[in-house]
Amino acid sequence: MALKGTEVDWAALEAAAVAAMGKAYAPYSKFPVGAAALTEDGRIVSGCNVENASYGLTLCAECALVGDLHMGGGGRLRAFYCVDGKGNVLMPCGRCRQLLYEFRAPGMQLMTTQGIKTMDQVLPDAFGPDNLEENR
Repeated sequence: MALKGTEVDWAALEAAAVAAMGKAYAPYSKFPVGAAALTEDGRIVSGCNVENASYGLTLCAECALVGDLHMGGGGRLRAFYCVDGKGNVLMPCGRCRQLLYEFRAPGMQLMTTQGIKTMDQVLPDAFGPDNLEENR
């Protein structure tokens, strides 16, 4: 699925996140999660959580989404949407915000429980690839 233009179709991202959530493997927590993002070139990538009996090996929806991003040719994320099993908006945890930060496009937006915010608003003063370059 691809979207054209500069506007973000939040309804399409929500639908893709809900569809991804429907494929989650969450037998332990019973907390399925789905995520979807719009890339700079208009593709929608998605992911779901995949739990493991060894809880520390559980994959979050954002990790699966980044895998889908790279499997589909890479790129940068313009907009992001995440939902729980009831379709409610979820805010990515700090670890996942850092993961999304790594693959963000300039001005990336996220749907949050408080409405649309930029990555810089949800992860201020973030550490990223530029910090590593400064110290080489």
